[in-house]
This record gives sequence, structure tokens and C-alpha cells, in this order.
Amino acid sequence: MPLDFYAAQSAFSDPGDLSHRYRGLPRDPAQLARVVRDLLIHRLEGELFAYAHPADRLHNDAETRYTDDILRIIVARDDALLTRRREVGDRFVGVCRDFALLHCSFLRHVGVPARLRSGFADYFGTDGFHGDHVVTEYWDTERGWLLADAQLTDPDITRHWNADFDPMDVPRDRFLVAGKAWRAIREGGADPRTFGLHPPEQGPLFGERFVAGNIRLDLAALNKVETLLWDVWGEDGEFGEPLPEASRQLYDRVSLVAGDDVPFDAARTLFTEDDLLRTPETVLCMAPYNGTSRVTLR
Repeated sequence: MPLDFYAAQSAFSDPGDLSHRYRGLPRDPAQLARVVRDLLIHRLEGELFAYAHPADRLHNDAETRYTDDILRIIVARDDALLTRRREVGDRFVGVCRDFALLHCSFLRHVGVPARLRSGFADYFGTDGFHGDHVVTEYWDTERGWLLADAQLTDPDITRHWNADFDPMDVPRDRFLVAGKAWRAIREGGADPRTFGLHPPEQGPLFGERFVAGNIRLDLAALNKVETLLWDVWGEDGEFGEPLPEASRQLYDRVSLVAGDDVPFDAARTLFTEDDLLRTPETVLCMAPYNGTSRVTLR
């Protein structure tokens, strides 16, 4: 049952009327990850590719929630087969979530159970900071659930980062899923200031409240609701403010579900029955470039 659930497309990963574009895709998860890498470029990778993103793409591409719309942008810029590597100027300008979502969509299309995982990576630097990140988790018939980071499948990009591992088998101590990061703070003595979008000196997007938001995103993704990373719901309060103790106790419980080992029935029950955790029909989108708005999801 759980594997069947994750092998089926979600409203976010479904290619819809562009499913014919998936003909000819390889079936190997690593090859699919490289196809994704060659179709997308991260918003922050312009300098690595010696390329300046056009402002409209920098602002708008990564606001695209659904895979069918991502595909429309890709093929509008270059109508070639998806397996053909795009020139940098023809790529979709996204973020980590978009790499993971498209990889997940490809995997589900070829029958491989897959899901997004929201958490924190330590391999985009060497200073011990755990940066906000999203990867794919896919089912390997011999080893079970493995973490894959499609962003790292271009060796030139990988060499730029502190990533001395197989991007199709990201070590679970290098990428901490959100619940595991929460427990590292609450039980393991980890400094909450070392978890976030950026270090404390660069703004308020770090710490316990940020990790709690990541838990909500991860639980939603475990239920195949793969929202934008800046779609917000649930907990009130501003980043930088401490969480109430009742909230801490809630996330103590949820972190046991949104961990490395996911009890499927518990993840489904928590998400469907708790108003704080369940993604509502309309979310607050706090877009980094385009401002805040309310968006009703499909």
C-alpha cells in the first residue's frame, strides 16, 4: 500500500497533458536525475555557470507549483526531447524543490516509488551550518528508501560543494530530514542557530521556528502535497520569535513521524486529522521576489 501510494503521481508531480513528453525517458533513477539536472538551473547557480539570469525568470520560474507548468516553460524555451541537455539560457530557473519534484515525477512515471523530503544539508558549505534543502527519496528494491540529490549529478557542480558522496545515495548524516533535525536540536544539543535558510547574521530565517515549518512541509510531502517552500500555513508567529512550549511538544511528536523511518499510517493520520499540520486549500505564499499573496491550490 505505501509503495503503491508513492508510485502514483500527485496533483503537483503529474505531467498532465504533457505526459507524452516522458516517452523515451530512461528507467534508471540516476539517469533520470541527470536528465533533471540538464533541464534546470538553480536560482543561485548563475555564477557557477558564468550566466546572469534574466530578472523575469529569476523572479517567476520558481513560483511554478506544478510539474505540467514547469514542463511547459521548459519546452517553450527548447522543444527538444527532455533527454537533450539544455543550454543554460534555456533552462528552468528553479530551486531545490523543483529539482526534487521533477525527479520524483520522472520516477513515478517509470513505476519507482518516490517522494520529496524537506530538511537540512551540510554540504553546501564547510562551516557546520545546515542549509534548508529538499531532495528526492526513492525506493530501491534491495536497500529500501534512499536519498537522492539531482542538483549534484553534474560533476562540475558537485566539485564546487562539500559533497564527497554518491548523489543517488546521500548519507543521512549529511542531509537531515526535518524531524531528525528537530530531534538533533531538542534531544541532541544541536545549536538551533545552525539550521535555517541562512545563518543568523543574514536575517531571521533560522532556528526552531524555521525547523518546525520544515516539518510541516515534510509531512505534507509525505502525503504527496509538494507545495512551494514559501507556502505557509499552520503556526502563527514571526520568524525569530520563540515557539510556545505547546508547539514544541507537538513537533516533538510529529518529528517521530517525519524522520528517516516513516510510519505510513501515522503520517497519513497526522496530516489528515490535525488542522495545524494539514495543508489548507488556500495558503499564504511568501514569495521571495514577488511578494506575499494568498493562493488556492489545485
